[in-house]
Amino acid sequence: MSKDTTHFGYETVPRQEKAQRVKDVFDSVASRYDVMNDLMSGGLHRLWKRFTISQAAIRRGQSVLDLAGGTGDLAKVFAGQVGSSGHVVLADINASMLQEGRRRLVDAGVAGNLSIAQVDAENLPFSDASFNCITIAFGLRNVTDKAAALASMLRVLKPGGKAMILEFSKPSAALKPMYDLYSFKVLPMLGKLVANDESSYQYLAESIRMHPDQDTLRDMMADAGFERCRYHNLAGGIVALHIGYRI
Repeated sequence: MSKDTTHFGYETVPRQEKAQRVKDVFDSVASRYDVMNDLMSGGLHRLWKRFTISQAAIRRGQSVLDLAGGTGDLAKVFAGQVGSSGHVVLADINASMLQEGRRRLVDAGVAGNLSIAQVDAENLPFSDASFNCITIAFGLRNVTDKAAALASMLRVLKPGGKAMILEFSKPSAALKPMYDLYSFKVLPMLGKLVANDESSYQYLAESIRMHPDQDTLRDMMADAGFERCRYHNLAGGIVALHIGYRI
């Protein structure tokens, strides 16, 4: 693969084309995103996010950036935790997902200490050392230049702050045959039946396989400058939570 191309699922595409194709995927699924997450994971995605929130250990007065935050489920909890003296930024590159997130947060009565920003993770428009914590849940695999995104996240973290990456990863060998069958047969079928969009969920399965495994992503975080990098495997490695600090 040349420096001018990248992966979109199993396809090789021009780098400048991937962002638009990812945008098309999330424009298509935004209104059914959480419903599909519940169906695809059997509700487990809520437990994975709850674990992420517990590991974040957010305190009152802190500032939090929820990247690729989409429909705002993490940002909603963080807004309650930081209180009126803190601040949360719900950020996503996709306007359709942010519109859905805004609607849900307004319905939930979240206001005052939360703002919404359409941003590119590879080039975050925030000042150096702005946030105590950055989370990105199920979003890093859609980023074209992951190394650039990690470097940008490190830059906007405060000293002592942590970055948390919740993402699909490499399952244990015992789970892999069943997981592959589910990913490539059941997921696209659910996408077709529920969201009327088979191809987006085919991309989901493929993008997971192209994402760096646990050890590779940990090493990428260390290469970007994060310290004390570690990960927790969830659901037998189907999902992993990576954590790194800016010292």
